[in-house]
Amino acid sequence: MSALVPIEYLLSERPLVVRRRVKWGECDPAGVVYTATFADYVISAAELFYGALLGTTPQRAKSEQGFGTPSKALSFEFIRSLRPDDEFDMTVRVVDVRQRTYVLDVIATTPQGEAVFNARLTPVCVARPERRSIDIPPAFRQALLDYQRDGGGPLTLATSQEDAS
Repeated sequence: MSALVPIEYLLSERPLVVRRRVKWGECDPAGVVYTATFADYVISAAELFYGALLGTTPQRAKSEQGFGTPSKALSFEFIRSLRPDDEFDMTVRVVDVRQRTYVLDVIATTPQGEAVFNARLTPVCVARPERRSIDIPPAFRQALLDYQRDGGGPLTLATSQEDAS
């Protein structure tokens, strides 16, 4: 692959799939991605998801609708390590839409389909100025439900070889 390929780009919007290439600076001296960097990957995929879902930049769209989406919970299952220049794909799935929160699964695989990690992100909608939780705004709720219905709903997560035996 050419060195001019971007670090991160969309492969599809429904479901949203982001291809990412690991940068050298994201790795520890042993040459594997720092654990904390995986959170950055997931938040970046979520931001791209919001942009595709809302049709504009994510922070602008949320500001116009008067809400923010800080994380309430984030969990991971690490299946294999990543090294500099490795490419991986992250697929965003809407698992659940609740009153004030929603649940996204970010399923990461190699371009060949091998499992890399699974993450579950639960944002909570807040009124930005007051930083208090609010119901998911109706237009955003509908966008989440439409995405879920149109092929971006939950799937069985990829698992490690250990789990398969």
